[in-house]
Amino acid sequence: MEIDKTTYYDLSILNNEEEYSLLHRINFCTTNGGKERLQHLLTNPHSSLLKIQQTQSALKQIISVLDKWPVQITNGTILVLEKFYGYPFENIPNSHSPVSAMLYRIFDSPDYRLVRYSVGHFIDFLKGLDKMQELFSADNSSVLLSGIVTDIRRRMNNELIQQMLESDASLLPPAKMLRFGHYLRYGFKQHAEMLIDLYHQLDALYSMAVAVKKFNLHFPEIIDTKEPVIQANGLYHLLLQTPVAYDITLNPQTNFLFLTGANMAGKSTLIKSVGCAVYLAHVGMGVPAQSMQLSLFDGLLSNIQVQDNIVKGESYFFNEVQRIKNTVLKINDGRKWLVLIDELFKGTNIQDAMHCSTAVIKGLLKIKSSLFILSTHLYEIGEELKVYPNISFRYFETTADNEQLHFSYQLKEGISNDRFGYLILKREKVVDLLENL
Repeated sequence: MEIDKTTYYDLSILNNEEEYSLLHRINFCTTNGGKERLQHLLTNPHSSLLKIQQTQSALKQIISVLDKWPVQITNGTILVLEKFYGYPFENIPNSHSPVSAMLYRIFDSPDYRLVRYSVGHFIDFLKGLDKMQELFSADNSSVLLSGIVTDIRRRMNNELIQQMLESDASLLPPAKMLRFGHYLRYGFKQHAEMLIDLYHQLDALYSMAVAVKKFNLHFPEIIDTKEPVIQANGLYHLLLQTPVAYDITLNPQTNFLFLTGANMAGKSTLIKSVGCAVYLAHVGMGVPAQSMQLSLFDGLLSNIQVQDNIVKGESYFFNEVQRIKNTVLKINDGRKWLVLIDELFKGTNIQDAMHCSTAVIKGLLKIKSSLFILSTHLYEIGEELKVYPNISFRYFETTADNEQLHFSYQLKEGISNDRFGYLILKREKVVDLLENL
C-alpha cells in the first residue's frame, strides 16, 4: 500500500516526539535491531493480500507461544556478539592443547577474557535460536516463520555449533572455549551476522504479536474486491487511554463521509482512527476494533497538518492547495485510495474557504474508486451537497451548560452547526485577561 511521509506523520505512525507515535506504542522489541526491523515493517505496508495473510498467520502463531518465548537472547547479548566481531584481536588460537590455552590466557589476558565472555553470550544466543526452532518447526509453521526457521537451522547445522548447544559456558575448559572462539571469529562470522538479522526479524514479529495481545486487537477480514469497502464496528484510536468507539461504513454507494462538529468534539480523532486501522490492517496486524472488514487498498493519503514554508516563501494556504492538487493527481488513476482530509482551507477567509471547499468536494465526489472522509467547520456548505447520493453526513454533538462544554464523542447522523470557539476562549479566562489589560 502506498503511503507518503506526510501521512505517516499526520496519523502519528511516526512522530518527531517518539513517545506519541504508533511505532512507540507497539514497540515491545527486546533488541535495538528488532526495533529497526519493526520500523521497516511499519514503513512498508503490504500491497498484496497474500503477504498480509502470511503476516497475520505468523502473528497468530507467535501469540499462541508467547509464554514459551526464549529469554536467553537480550539486547546486551547482541551487543556483545557485535563487539566480538568488531574487536581487533591479534589472533585467537584454535587451541587443542591446555598449554597453549594457558599461554594465551597469561600473555593475552584482555583478549582471553573477552573471548570467554563472548563465547558465553554466543552459547546463550544459539540456545535461544534452537528454542525458536522447537517452537516453529517447519512442519507446522506459517510460511513466514517457516522460512526464517529453515534459514536458522541451515546456518546452525555443523558440528561445533552443536557442541556449543550442548555446553555449559561456565564449565568450559579454556582450550575448548578458545576453539569455539576461533571458529566463531574466523569461520562463522557471515552466518552469525545473518542469524542476528534473522533474530531481529523474529523480534519485530514478536513485538507486533505482543501488541495485538496486550491491546486486545482483532485481525480484520481483508477482501479481494475491485470496489473500496470499509466496515468497522467498535473502532477506536490505539493511542488514546480512554477511547470512544465508532461504527463506520464506507462503500461505493456511500464513499464520502462529510464530518462536522465543534472544536475538540472528536472529528480529527475519528479520521485518524480510521486511517490507523486501515494502515495496521495492511501491515498485517490486528486493528483496534471489535470487527473490521475492508478491501485491499492501493494507497492512503491524508491532509491534516499542512505547514507553511518560510524558507520557500510559501503560505499555509498555498501548501493546502498544493497538497490537494497532488492528492487529486495521485488518486485519479482508478486505483483504490483512502483519502483523509481534516479542515480544508484553514489558511484563507471563511467565504473563500467555503467556495474552495465546495469545489474540491464536488470534484472528489466524481471519483468512485476511492473512499473519502472530510471534516469541516463549514457546515453551511452541507446543504448544497445533499443532492449527491454518495455522500453521508455525520456529526459529533456538543452541549453547553453554564459555560461548561460536554462532549459525547458519539457519531450522529446529520450536520452540526455548533460554534463554541468564543465560549472556549471565555472559559479559559482569555477574555478576562484581555479585558484587564
